[in-house]
Amino acid sequence: MQGKAVVAGVGAIPFGKPGATESYDLMAAAATRRALADAGLGYEDVQQAIVGYVYGDSTSGQRALYGVGMSGIPIVNVNNNCSTGSTALFLARQLVESGVLDCVLALGFEQMRPGALTEHWSDRPSPFARFDELCAEIAPYPVPLALRYFGGAGVEYMQRHGATASLFARVRAKASRHAAHNPGALLRKVVTEEEVLAAPLICAEAGMTRLMACPPTCGAAAAIVVSPAFAARRNLDRRVVIAAQAMTTDRPGTFDKRSMLALVGADMSREAADLVYEQAGIGPGDIDVVELHDCFAQNEVISYEALRLCPEGGAEQFVADGDNSYGGRVVTNPSGGLLCKGHPLGATGLAQCAELVEQLRGEAGERQVAGARIALQHNLGLGGACVVTLYQRAA
Repeated sequence: MQGKAVVAGVGAIPFGKPGATESYDLMAAAATRRALADAGLGYEDVQQAIVGYVYGDSTSGQRALYGVGMSGIPIVNVNNNCSTGSTALFLARQLVESGVLDCVLALGFEQMRPGALTEHWSDRPSPFARFDELCAEIAPYPVPLALRYFGGAGVEYMQRHGATASLFARVRAKASRHAAHNPGALLRKVVTEEEVLAAPLICAEAGMTRLMACPPTCGAAAAIVVSPAFAARRNLDRRVVIAAQAMTTDRPGTFDKRSMLALVGADMSREAADLVYEQAGIGPGDIDVVELHDCFAQNEVISYEALRLCPEGGAEQFVADGDNSYGGRVVTNPSGGLLCKGHPLGATGLAQCAELVEQLRGEAGERQVAGARIALQHNLGLGGACVVTLYQRAA
């Protein structure tokens, strides 16, 4: 073991609407160059690359990186739905901490199409078949599946805890206030709770409006993960380390509980967070800043409790007290999150990483969380996988 992995460099490009960005290979190459420049390294220093994307043909990672260099290194392509970017980071961290390698690139990108997510292979068993069947039983709403999943989870949350759609609207309004200070966010207009509620309904049963859903976007982000010895030898930035990290997948309760909250990954998130807190010896009360998977405002609320940032059923008070924003207990999604920054599936996890590394370095500009030393990242993919990562500013 080589000690805790160091995140020596990060890079992300501003996300854009489908059809309004460069192609995936150009975006990915740009993010990689930014991460290398941030680390002060050349592509020749990278010993292996883990590349994540969801929608693309095999070896798209090679196509992207060949535009940066052709050094003959292993390039591994991974796909883990919306947690793909963090899966790449998870594998890179394992390679470094196990002592196998000293310098690994984690890269994520996505070139998406407009509209709702769809499956591309209709001639074989769907990995979502069991999920979809249960979702159709519990939440038989006449809307696209993603809206049905998270709308159904929102309905269950409201029924359990007496909340209303106003809770989710306040979360979206908070996201807009944070995104206003992020030049890389796609949606930077500040909106009020009332404006969120007045937006067009996309899932009436849940009171879910268009502004409560993240926009489909294209983009890329990257991180350079190195061993402490390599960082010291090359005099690299060693301020941010991965203090703990865990990936979880579904257990039987995902289906047996017949709960939409479980079906959208709340149990996976809680288990991953608990593992990380145990590994690091750090509790949720110690966290200064969080980037969590707010693909819908409903999922941000669910994730507050899954990550133990507040007690079960305590999200209403947590939000009302402003404990999810500046001046409160823990700043959540200072970037504006997926709701405002956008959600290019393969890039999302590494863009979260880049935001938190900048926060811990004190380089986040107007959105800087004062005195941030411990940061938590939560990246969720249905089907399913959840990656939770805890970063710490080194002493």
